[in-house]
Amino acid sequence: MLPCAEGSTAAPVPLCLEALCHNVPMKSERTKAEGAPRTGPRTKSMSRAGENYLLSLAILHEDGVAPHISQLASYLRHIPEGEEVGTTLASVSGMIQRLAKEGLLEMTKEKQIVLTPAGEKRACDVVRRHRLSERLLVDVLDVPLERAESEAHALEHAISPGLLERIEEKLGFPDTCPYGRPIYRDGEVVLRRDEPGTSRLSDAKANTAYVVTRIPDEDFPLLQYLVKNHILPGQRISVEDVATYRGVVDLARNGEKLSLGMDVADRIRIKPA
Repeated sequence: MLPCAEGSTAAPVPLCLEALCHNVPMKSERTKAEGAPRTGPRTKSMSRAGENYLLSLAILHEDGVAPHISQLASYLRHIPEGEEVGTTLASVSGMIQRLAKEGLLEMTKEKQIVLTPAGEKRACDVVRRHRLSERLLVDVLDVPLERAESEAHALEHAISPGLLERIEEKLGFPDTCPYGRPIYRDGEVVLRRDEPGTSRLSDAKANTAYVVTRIPDEDFPLLQYLVKNHILPGQRISVEDVATYRGVVDLARNGEKLSLGMDVADRIRIKPA
């Protein structure tokens, strides 16, 4: 995977975030009207780092990957530096042990990390906030698609449950994030896998037309490349060759040709055009 580009650290979230959606009472008003403000699952001793671990494990789960500690450490390196997520094997092992003690994940006999039902429930909340943040940034604030994922990391931690519902309503209850991954509804507790009827680009047939349904979004340089070449959800592509002997998939789009490595093609989802 390509390293995260410099300058991809998310900017601080404005304290007046709630003003982005009108008719949402500010914290002081909620406190007077309702007593203590509403709190979500993340308020129970869940740090920013812990939330980012659950987010990363959820994304890998959606991709059908139960990572070893070294795989998770490699994946975490794509998270913006401002999130202060430890990526050494020692720090990742320490966080895994803490989350395991909370009953959110467990290690298999093969040393793979899997979320427990309680962990999936908690992860659904984190993922929901992250992906609605991405939608808000792209659809309302016109943040470039290649920047929205990293910016969402800062935004997601500042959104209260009540504001999140308002944002979702304002956005028209979208089904997916800008990169094609599912947005979980309030109350969903089970992570999803691949959408029925979709497959990996690496499994495509040569000389066949497809529509892109999902792209990887955590790798900033790769995301820039995909945006530049319009390999995006909803876009039609033609697979010319799946050259496993060369380790690439050859594509054509609007008369332009490009090749993607098998590791990238393995994380892009498509459906027949």
